[in-house]
Amino acid sequence: MLVTRDGAVLLAATFCYLASTMLANPLVAGFAGTLGATAAMMGVLTALMNACSLVVRPVAGNLSDRLPKRHLAAVGAALMLVTAVGQALAPSTVLLAAMRLANGAGYSLCSVCMSTWFAMTLPPARLGQGMGIFGLMNALGMAVGPALGIAVSDALGYRPALGVSAAFAALALVGILLVRGEAPARGEKGEKDAQGEKDARPAPRLRLLDRRAVPAAVVVALFTIPYMATQSFLVSYAEARGLDVPTGAFFTVYAAALMALRVLLGRAFDRVGFVPFVVASGASSVASLVLLATMDCPAGLLLAAPLMAGGYGVMCSVCQSTAVRAVGAERVGLANSTYYMGFDVGMTLGPVIGGALFGAVDLAWFFPALTLAAPAAVAVAALSAAAGRDRRASKRNREM
Repeated sequence: MLVTRDGAVLLAATFCYLASTMLANPLVAGFAGTLGATAAMMGVLTALMNACSLVVRPVAGNLSDRLPKRHLAAVGAALMLVTAVGQALAPSTVLLAAMRLANGAGYSLCSVCMSTWFAMTLPPARLGQGMGIFGLMNALGMAVGPALGIAVSDALGYRPALGVSAAFAALALVGILLVRGEAPARGEKGEKDAQGEKDARPAPRLRLLDRRAVPAAVVVALFTIPYMATQSFLVSYAEARGLDVPTGAFFTVYAAALMALRVLLGRAFDRVGFVPFVVASGASSVASLVLLATMDCPAGLLLAAPLMAGGYGVMCSVCQSTAVRAVGAERVGLANSTYYMGFDVGMTLGPVIGGALFGAVDLAWFFPALTLAAPAAVAVAALSAAAGRDRRASKRNREM
């Protein structure tokens, strides 16, 4: 069996903690506005969670090697639950900012622990297939959360919708506590010799990233910026333009399109090069943003959603696999850490840049300005590929 009982529970808990986080993201800007925040401050408040996650992630990664992942994940989910309730009840932007920061710490603990813990439940020979399922669950949580949050907010208001975010965090915590097996810390299970003595090898020197995975991290950051700006300000943008469009449906269609693309492109991820993927996904992302800029009816919004999935959604998978291949099997963990740092940078800058644009430029230029990220990503990928060819040629010359 590929997915065990514990694995299934971890998948459900992963969906819930991501849905909790992503449900709140598109609501925080508008909610902050009701508390008196300016457009720029709305973006900053949205980004605080991801900024904290970026800072905490290296610490959480090192803790996950030394402490049981169950404990760390449970602490993270509990922190997310408490702060999600705090967000829903926040009477001021100051308290909302504090809750966003603490929520980012909880999110970082969960995201660091859950993928490794799930991988430990998989048969080694089917690790890739199993992690594909894990990636799909990540994508679903990140897409369903915003759609549900916007729907509840439209029907009941910001505070009840943020309360649903707390409910998802509570479900994640319950799921973590229901897992029967344990993911060992370094030096526990699998780290003892035949006589039961602990492996006395010293811990490896702390490294925050692998430079070979940096280009993929930069590219995913550049694709994440316009997506997060869209996620954070789509509702406010539609309201400001007086558009009668179902903004929540954007994320529902995005989720469905992303699932279909992951199935259709499964083998292409291994066969097609990094640069062609970046070019194709960049074009898809630009087309999505142009449609959002020019939409005047639901059709434009709903056509933009699958194009956004073909841009940001596809590149998340492509960049992560590219980062792992770039460093080799011996440093997969460091490759993933480098990738997620790029992801966190994009998730932090997206709302900040979106907030700055929303408050400073004419609405007609909000989405067109975000299209600049795509050619920048293509340039980074092309330069990285050229540098790689030069290194390989230099190596061959030295060996001759």
